[in-house]
Amino acid sequence: MGKTLKTTCKMCRREGVSLCGREKCALKRRPSPPGQHGVSKKRTKMSSYGLQLREKQKAKRLYNIMERQFRRYFDEARGKKGNTSEILVCALELRLDNVIYRLGFGKTRRQARQMVNHGFFNINGKLVDIPSYSVHVGDEITIKDNKQKKKLIDGLVEQLSNNITPKWLHATPAELKGKVVSLPEGEDLKSVFDPTLIVELYSR
Repeated sequence: MGKTLKTTCKMCRREGVSLCGREKCALKRRPSPPGQHGVSKKRTKMSSYGLQLREKQKAKRLYNIMERQFRRYFDEARGKKGNTSEILVCALELRLDNVIYRLGFGKTRRQARQMVNHGFFNINGKLVDIPSYSVHVGDEITIKDNKQKKKLIDGLVEQLSNNITPKWLHATPAELKGKVVSLPEGEDLKSVFDPTLIVELYSR
């Protein structure tokens, strides 16, 4: 396991939930917090503020987002009509790097982000290499022709075929193509973190 994956799995163990998206996440083998005394260390009961902060950290680490950008997502969600917590999660799910991961192009969100940064994908025929780009209903995502012979693409058709794609996305493995067919809602918005606690935290 590389240094980055070790660091990510330490975060998983610290939060008590898998955030890396890897099948072999270290949390499954070592559910205790990281550190010398992790095995004997109990997860102490937190204050309401501590719980709210913990949920925000989970969300930021899950989507690999820094504080300033995450706060911007919250402010935009709060400025719209509707349930702020649901609007927030929807916006996070619509990030291009997350959509690439959800479609199965990347095995983890970090790998998906790397692929986007390296210019692997077109949206509606145009290159988009910004991980935070917000996709829209009807957007079609394809791998650039000059990237389809890269080693990273080997076995991708099978990988896409075996991926469980959420109902708001549609994948066409044989064509290495995906499409946003609707906005995520209901069950699609359930996650390892509680967005209502994040809203409470920022609303203090």
